[in-house]
Amino acid sequence: MIYRPVPARLPVPAGLGRFVVLTTVFVCAACGLVYELELVALASYLIGDSVTQASVVLSVMVFAMGIGSLLAKRLRGRAALGFAAVEAALALIGGLSAMALHACFAWFGQARPALVGFSLAIGVLIGAEVPLLMTLIQRIRRQDAGGAVADLFAADYVGALVGGLAFPFLLLPVLGQLTGALLTGGVNAVAGGALVLWLFRGDLSVRTRWTLVAANGLVLTLLATCSALSGPFERAARHAVYGGDVRVAVQSGVQEVVLTGGGSSGKPLSLFLDGRLRVSSDDEFRYHEALVHPAMHGPHHRILVLGGGDGLAVRELLRYEDVASVTVV
Repeated sequence: MIYRPVPARLPVPAGLGRFVVLTTVFVCAACGLVYELELVALASYLIGDSVTQASVVLSVMVFAMGIGSLLAKRLRGRAALGFAAVEAALALIGGLSAMALHACFAWFGQARPALVGFSLAIGVLIGAEVPLLMTLIQRIRRQDAGGAVADLFAADYVGALVGGLAFPFLLLPVLGQLTGALLTGGVNAVAGGALVLWLFRGDLSVRTRWTLVAANGLVLTLLATCSALSGPFERAARHAVYGGDVRVAVQSGVQEVVLTGGGSSGKPLSLFLDGRLRVSSDDEFRYHEALVHPAMHGPHHRILVLGGGDGLAVRELLRYEDVASVTVV
């Protein structure tokens, strides 16, 4: 049996309706790529081995997108309602994914099962978007399948570009991982809900419209509440991971820097980069003394240090009074 979309009753001309649908495709594609990059970044940070984690996330999500595309075939008869439901679920799951992974790592010491689960769920929902949007755009104005696919994928790919650039240059450095994911979920929910409740409201009964309004309102309320609590949550998670003696915690544009111990705590001063212990005052001298002092037997008026960002190799070098200059790269 061949499914033929029934022309939609739109509140605007068909040309404007197509533009609204393609704009929604653009926004949803940007949100989807942000979720994907968020999972890759979090997995690399929490679990390590960035190549493996990126491979796991991308392969699971692409596989799940195929499943989502197949499942979406069952929703084509009620494409508008199906799309609204998919976007509400995607906004909630994608928006909360970063916080959930942090919680699993901090309190259970294991984030990989949650990583695979979220990659699978988000991939299924992203995969269901395009078939449903294809049905909706064909209901506005019939065109050949190749042309409709070209329009949809053009908007999808451009949106993915914007999302891919927004994550490292805007969301991560300005908002951080948790708030960035929650804000993305909010944008996703608004875009999906607005498209269906405005442009395709003629497909919905009054009861269904109010149900969608309530569902999207609940999703936005949960995301906003979690955003308001993200600060205390991060502090609690950091306490669970590093203990109660965190002295400095900074998220730079490229890594998270955490300094613990020292002072009156009686614990060694320790430097963590992206969750990994890099330097501890308990034993760092063994490495830096053995690195520096053998090389100082000979001329050492001007010294070049390649690496050494923690400054501890320089500390050993400056013990020599005849050192005139030290350049650290």
